[in-house]
Amino acid sequence: MGEEIDKGATETRRVTRLIRLPEVQHRVGLGRSTIYRWMSEGKFPKPVQLGGYAVAWGEEDIIAWVESQLKR
Repeated sequence: MGEEIDKGATETRRVTRLIRLPEVQHRVGLGRSTIYRWMSEGKFPKPVQLGGYAVAWGEEDIIAWVESQLKR
């Protein structure tokens, strides 16, 4: 009747919030052009395609990038 739960499963499900460009810019302190240039140079995380021209970044990816910049 109900859904069975696999109690032996050890894999954790990663849930991340997707954030759009204005919030990314606010968090990292960079402009749109710099973000896209650094993405093409491999210096900044790439976004996920949401559909059409809409993109968003994983919040965890942005947090990890900011932390990596602080360690430099």
